[in-house]
Amino acid sequence: MSTTPPVLAAELAQAWADIQRYHPELPDLAAPESLIGESSSACGHELSFERLLHEAVHGVAAARGVRDTSRAGRYHNRRFLAISEELGLDHPEEPHPSSGFSLVTLSAEAKRRYRPTIERLQRALKAHSAATSADTGRTFRGPAARHGSSGGGVRVKAVCDCGRNVRVVPSVLAQAPIMCGGCGKPFRIPEPVGAATG
Repeated sequence: MSTTPPVLAAELAQAWADIQRYHPELPDLAAPESLIGESSSACGHELSFERLLHEAVHGVAAARGVRDTSRAGRYHNRRFLAISEELGLDHPEEPHPSSGFSLVTLSAEAKRRYRPTIERLQRALKAHSAATSADTGRTFRGPAARHGSSGGGVRVKAVCDCGRNVRVVPSVLAQAPIMCGGCGKPFRIPEPVGAATG
């Protein structure tokens, strides 16, 4: 059985909908496939239901207009902590010096509540992993891999023809152009030095 990214994206969307049943204020997940292969040191390296629930905390915070992080999204504050408890996540007693309360884990109650969802998502992740590692010659790792970063969440420099630049996660730039306020042209990620030209 082969699970392709669209199938895994559908499973992620279903798991998100399962969370929304208990937390209706959680906004819809616009692009479930953006979580596939994405990593962030503050939010966990591996895609799992626990990671999805962590992202849901950010979604609820956004819906409520609560600023739950600082330091460019790396430090998870006590407002994040309060919402994470509502969604069924446990936390360490003391914050991590650089990421705050980001290292949350599923509570026993959340494990019981979401058991079918967790099992379904684990099967899809396992199948996806087997399918994508079986034929690495045909696997597309996305723009982050092409530009030497370790995955989504890592910002790279995007430039504009007028000389301005911004730091951006490649997958965000791939979703839609980011336009320069100075000249009106789109920012782009320059080709790596020494890249082969056609």
